[in-house]
Amino acid sequence: MPELDFRAPRLFVDAPLSPGERVALERSQSNYLGNVLRLSAGESILVFNGRDGEWQAQIAGRKRPDSLEILAQTRPQDRLPDIAYVFAPLKHARLDYMVQKAVEMGASRLQPVLTRFTQVSRVNGERMRANVIEAAEQCGILSLADVVDPTPLDRFLSQRQPARLLIFCDEAAETASPMQALQNGLTAADGIDILIGPEGGFAEEERALLLRQQRTLRLSLGPRILRADTAGVAALALVQAALGDWAGPE
Repeated sequence: MPELDFRAPRLFVDAPLSPGERVALERSQSNYLGNVLRLSAGESILVFNGRDGEWQAQIAGRKRPDSLEILAQTRPQDRLPDIAYVFAPLKHARLDYMVQKAVEMGASRLQPVLTRFTQVSRVNGERMRANVIEAAEQCGILSLADVVDPTPLDRFLSQRQPARLLIFCDEAAETASPMQALQNGLTAADGIDILIGPEGGFAEEERALLLRQQRTLRLSLGPRILRADTAGVAALALVQAALGDWAGPE
């Protein structure tokens, strides 16, 4: 794993990155660099765009930072593991937390689904995207998770690729070793969908529909009842350790 510079500020920019490129700063970015971080012209930061890796950039501007000059690449672009985090939306602060943690844990796609007991039917996609970027900036992540519009659970199931492994965390499943269940001959070459339901759990008809899907694993997260955002972190950690990029090369 490349050595990370945890001291240098990192900024996401939606622009091509190459040596000598000049990138104009948005007003909020200029305010962040100049007024929050107290940085001025001539100082350096790290930038990334989710496509071209990470680069060292020098701040330019007279009275305030207004642009960046791209200097040299510090890390090449990487790829996230093919893990989709599929979840019933939560209310504002807990949804923010869940999105940030899913990004930190390496999810490459965030897919809200609407279930029978979902408490929140509307999702602010722009807010989710902002949380994805903030988590990536703070944690040295180079690739940005895709944010997908909410869809009903049955529609998501009918449209997903059946070769993908579907892991749905079910509070009604028999309590057993989740690591053993994940390592019991399962492969994830075609990707993984990790499904976390709402606080009220899955309805019986939803559970039956899920069990009819191809390549499905019904997973218990242990003897304790977890809140949905906690369950998401636990499930992602288990999957990454057993089948994701934490497990190392095959």
